Amino acid sequence: MKKIPAIIIMATLVACNGAEHKTTKEQAITIIGKPDVKIENRHLTPEVLWAMGRVGNTCVSPDGKRIAFTVTYYSISENRGNADIYVMDADGSNRRQLTKTVKGEAALTWLKSGLIAFLREGKLWNIDPDSGAETQVSAIEQSIDGFIYSPDELKALLVIPTKLDNYAGKERYKDLDKANALIYDELMYRHWNEWKDGNYNHIYIATLKDGKISDAEDIMPGEPYDSPTKPFGGTEEIAWSPDGKTIVYTCKKLKGKEYAFSTNTDLYAYSLADKSVKNLTPDMPGYDKYPQFSPDGSMLLFTSMKRAGYEADKERIMLMNLATGVIKDVSEALDASPASLLWSNDGTTIYLSAPDKEAHQIFKLNPANGEFTKLTDGNVDYQNIRLAGNSLIATRTQHIKPAEIFSINPSTGEAKELSFVNKELLEKIDIPTVEKRFVTTTDNKQMVTWVVYPPNFDKSKKYPLILICTGGPQGVLGPSFSYRWNYMLMASQGYVVVAPARRGTSGSGQEWCDAISKNHGEQEERDLLAAIDAVAKEPWADENRIGAAGASYGGYSIFHLAGTHKGKFKAFLAHCGIFNMEMMYVTTEEMFFEQWETGGAPWEENNAAAQRSFSHSPHLLVKNWNTPIMIVHGEHDYRVPYSQGMAAYNAAQMLGVESRLLIFPTETHWVLSPQNAIVWQREFFGWFDKYLK
Repeated sequence: MKKIPAIIIMATLVACNGAEHKTTKEQAITIIGKPDVKIENRHLTPEVLWAMGRVGNTCVSPDGKRIAFTVTYYSISENRGNADIYVMDADGSNRRQLTKTVKGEAALTWLKSGLIAFLREGKLWNIDPDSGAETQVSAIEQSIDGFIYSPDELKALLVIPTKLDNYAGKERYKDLDKANALIYDELMYRHWNEWKDGNYNHIYIATLKDGKISDAEDIMPGEPYDSPTKPFGGTEEIAWSPDGKTIVYTCKKLKGKEYAFSTNTDLYAYSLADKSVKNLTPDMPGYDKYPQFSPDGSMLLFTSMKRAGYEADKERIMLMNLATGVIKDVSEALDASPASLLWSNDGTTIYLSAPDKEAHQIFKLNPANGEFTKLTDGNVDYQNIRLAGNSLIATRTQHIKPAEIFSINPSTGEAKELSFVNKELLEKIDIPTVEKRFVTTTDNKQMVTWVVYPPNFDKSKKYPLILICTGGPQGVLGPSFSYRWNYMLMASQGYVVVAPARRGTSGSGQEWCDAISKNHGEQEERDLLAAIDAVAKEPWADENRIGAAGASYGGYSIFHLAGTHKGKFKAFLAHCGIFNMEMMYVTTEEMFFEQWETGGAPWEENNAAAQRSFSHSPHLLVKNWNTPIMIVHGEHDYRVPYSQGMAAYNAAQMLGVESRLLIFPTETHWVLSPQNAIVWQREFFGWFDKYLK
């Protein structure tokens, strides 16, 4: 295993409001601040990666003059992170840290009153951005997961987990209080990384009196449904009308098998006056999400997928005339799914980010005629768009740079960095270079392929290659910055990283995205091989030292390649991969996903599409495995159950293939805790170093 340079990380000991935290046991917990990290030989390591500050939630003051945002720092020794609030002027000047606590802050909203509202440990707080004085707003017993203030700031919409069903054995049998059994009679009983516990996200309306909330009323009483939707939905799925009289929310009002096989979320309008609820999208069978009222309240903006059961369908931009109920698709000219939709203050423009050749750029849309104008360009990813006076504010990432806050001129697209959270750290390390190539595929298409070169790349030398098999199978393969699958970190260990946007990725048009469904292990595998073959022809590439790695569907690709590659690769690594497609079909949680991807069930013998899909299951090729393979899985992965990884590893061992199993008993589809993540990264590089160096 490659030796990791000694890294010393010291948690910055700071005190809230300048006072030392010694008054209680809770306060004695170390406050996590910006780490003091020692870097040897300007070399990026996993430990240095985890010393970077992670820009999170952002909000802009109502006058557009200031920005508040969170930054999370992690302590490796304490195996946890903490988010604090920072403020700066809209030009990036006068940046300062506003909170220094052990509990962490999230969900920032800058109020008209001048205060910043936020959540801390399930309670709603306000803070004065100048003095730092804090006030706890919520006095209710329930924990709050999200909030939106009404336009007049006299009410607040609260997202509160609400207990409706009892699935736990100790809840059903009060004399068995130490039992940890769970009892279910229907699908879907778990989701991504959580077992269904009988709690549902519900929306409550609370009145503020003297700046305090003392009670809240559930607007979904007794409904066994979630709004926002689980597991990833937030308050962006809810909108308050400008006049404060209506709330529109996203919900999938289905249960059991019907819920598990459906993507049919609808938008519901709740009237505060008479408490009536109306389904605004009853005839739209796909995901309908992200409602936003126009500034004058006459139109409702939202996204909608046309095809039922297909979670990677194009997200259309829809406008509903609230007076007539007429809905219009205004995004026909855009061959991509948008994100970060945002009205201009005068309602004449909609700003958004959308992938263009696998990189999210900022566009503006004229809703009157459906005309799109691209504002930005480059190998960068823009997300989380906000308005700040005459400028746009967004976060931006690159493969070689974590998220920072930028100001964008909406007329010219010129971007200016504001936050510089990681500037000092990045200046201390050697940075890889990134190339965006277009590789010709076997069917003569042009495919985006990212190539990341080691720092101080020397064309006269020979370099090992790592092919990245992306997951999904859909999703944009953009210049995002991951803290685990980090191409910058991989390249910094001396590898040339090759990441093809093979068939199925979502940033190269909907036709390209659709091409993978019911066609697994076919053209997309040829795309992967075309990319690595093209790079391997370079004089600096060592074609005898090529490895491949992938997660989720990328793990499927690894397992499949292991049975078909004929000696091209010298080592494989599969993380949370699909090994047996028949077992995946009946053990995953969102049943609609596999139903769409395979075209049907394995027992449907007369279903040609389904039988073709299952004929490409990697476990059918395992007899051909002969290359070292490392298999990684988290026990709390409910999307791709960890038995898939165990089966692949057991098969490799029984076949005598050199193999290693890295199992995380407490991790999910992702490895999220700092120390486990560093174990993951050390094992990753140790494995490939052994066979490729």
